[in-house]
This record gives sequence, C-alpha cells and structure tokens, in this order.
Amino acid sequence: MPSPSSAFAPGIDPATYVTHALHDAARDWPQTNCYADLWIEAVAARGGDPRAMFGFTAALDFEGDQFTFFKPSLDEIETLYGLGVFELSVYDNLPAHIAAQCARGRLVMVEVDAFHLPDTRGVSYRIEHSKTTIGVNAFDPAARRADFFHNEGYFRADGEDFVRLFRLAPEPEEALPPYAEIVKPLGAALAPDAARDAARAMLQRHLARRPARNPILAFADAAPSLIEAARARDPGFFHKLAFNTLRQLGANFELLADHLVWLDAAPFAQASELSRSVSAGAKAQQFVLARAMMRNKPFDDSALRELARIYDDLFDALAGARAWRLRAS
Repeated sequence: MPSPSSAFAPGIDPATYVTHALHDAARDWPQTNCYADLWIEAVAARGGDPRAMFGFTAALDFEGDQFTFFKPSLDEIETLYGLGVFELSVYDNLPAHIAAQCARGRLVMVEVDAFHLPDTRGVSYRIEHSKTTIGVNAFDPAARRADFFHNEGYFRADGEDFVRLFRLAPEPEEALPPYAEIVKPLGAALAPDAARDAARAMLQRHLARRPARNPILAFADAAPSLIEAARARDPGFFHKLAFNTLRQLGANFELLADHLVWLDAAPFAQASELSRSVSAGAKAQQFVLARAMMRNKPFDDSALRELARIYDDLFDALAGARAWRLRAS
C-alpha cells in the first residue's frame, strides 16, 4: 500500500523507505525519543531538512527525576516547514477520524500502546505495554492496514495489530480516548537561506532561556538517590531510568551538534565538537550506570561532573562564536 497522492507524504512505502541520516545506526543515538524521531522522518519525507528545527535543544534541563523529554517547538515547525499542528478531538470512532484526516492529506499523530507495534519487536511488541506516538500517513480501515512513522523509520501495521492499535476490539467503558493531533500543511517551507536566518534567531531565544544551573551537575547530584531507588525495582527498570536520563541528555546534544553544523559549520565548529563530546560521554555513562547496578556498587559520578564542565565550555563557545558577529555585520 504505497501512500496515495493525497497523503501527507505521498509515494513512500514501508518496504522501500530509507531513514534519514539523523537515524543512521552509526550515530551515538540512532533513536532519541518517539516524538522527536517522528518529526525527523515526517519532515524529511516531505523534502525538508530536519536539522533546522533543533535549536531548542540548547535549553535542555534536568527536571529532578529526568532530563527534559525534548520536543520540537510547534510554532517553529510552522515557521520553518509550513506545517500547523492541531489537536484532533476523538469524539467518535478513532479509525473513522484517522481515515477522514489522512484523506485530506494530514498526518495523524496519535498515542498508542507499543505492545501492538510490530516495529518494536524484541523491545515492547507483545512484551510490555508502553505509551508512544506514531504518525499515520496512509490508512485503509477496510483492509485493516496502516502505514506510519515511528522512531527511526516508516512501518506498517495490519491484521490483529491494526485492530488493537486503533481500538477496534471491545474496550472497557471507562477507557479514555487517546490523545491525537493532526499535522496540516499550511504553506511553503522556508527556502534554505531564510530557514537559516530564522533558525539562528530561534537558537538565540533558546540560549536565553536555558537553565540557570548546569543541568548535568544537577543530575550528578540527584543520581545516587535515583540509582538507589532503581535498585529496588525489577532489573528491566534500568532501561527506563537510562532512557529518561542519559539517553535524553546524549541524544539532545548530538542533535544540537547537527543543528550547529547545518546552521554554519565553520564558526560553530568548536561548539558542535563540544556538543558531540556531551553526547558520547552520556553514552559511555550508560555502561557505567549499568555496571554499577548489576554489581550493586556505588556509581562513580566523576565522569558526569567532567561532562558538566564540557557543558559549560560548550555554552561559552556558543556565546563567543563568530557566527553571531558575521550575521550582525
């Protein structure tokens, strides 16, 4: 079922779809989080460059028990790509709503249970119930088949998976409808030079709102209590802790590095390299954390505190980058 011409991203097929380079398996973080990953592929499938939208990663914070679950700014997506995002009120049959919107060339972003997502085989599929967001691009309720963006690619669900994902099976009366949004093309995307000018201004706004306290240092202070609490849980809980802390930290800064290179590679060279150092350091710390938990040993936070120093150097480099002066001249 290649996507029909009226689709949000026409002419693509899960069998032949090629994922964007931001999801290359050789990266530190081939997956980031479901929402950011979905936007990478959705923007790229329409011919846009997803690197333009990631200036917001400069404002990542530690929220006390997790790093910010970072998401692209919807206002900035509209400015850069001409795509408006609106809540879809699920007041009736969910498949009917999705079919109606897909027929109008909209992408339907809907929260589903990863237990029924075949692309999560070996992680969640038929193993664990967890909330995630997919972007439905092509939908055929008669054939019980849907093509959708999720994580690092474009996939298909059919048969029993389709029935369960889109709530065609009987559900408890008290079950709440899922949260859903439509992504609606409103106008043309910005041309490359205009997009860089807009993204530069966006990045400056995000730099002005970054946390007052170094978020990696805040995480280092909180890590012992988070790890101690995790040790009392089942072994699989480690993956949830790592996803919401070190993975969000590392993936965020790997995307910031890509954004800076796209924005102006030479003036931002030092800052992008430091950003990649934070990404690589967070990846290494996942293994340190795993070993500490498996062996029931104290977590050595010295490398985290070194990452906090690199974070400070990164933002010093951003403040002094020639790119700002070049654009002002």
